[in-house]
Amino acid sequence: MSDASGAIDLDQIRELLRQVIDPEVGINIVDLGLIYGLEFADDELLIRLTMTSPACPLGDVIVSDIDSVLDPAVPQDIRIRVMLVWEPPWSPELMTPEARKHFGW
Repeated sequence: MSDASGAIDLDQIRELLRQVIDPEVGINIVDLGLIYGLEFADDELLIRLTMTSPACPLGDVIVSDIDSVLDPAVPQDIRIRVMLVWEPPWSPELMTPEARKHFGW
């Protein structure tokens, strides 16, 4: 997950996050376009995440699932911080083509 310098491989993190499924729609959060950014600096992994709606009642569940997936894979000295953001607002255009096809769009 990290190289000899201690840097985190953000592509691997993104792949791990594909294991986190939005329980309302049954699609992973990466393909849904909910991950707005991944950054690693100063021993902190920052995940900028949005929801399909500010009224989404499952934000805490998704954040907990992120922790469950990443905690075993990320060295313990790396802090994982999930920041819930609302700008820009989520839209279906942020989904991967595969996710849109799943919904018949």
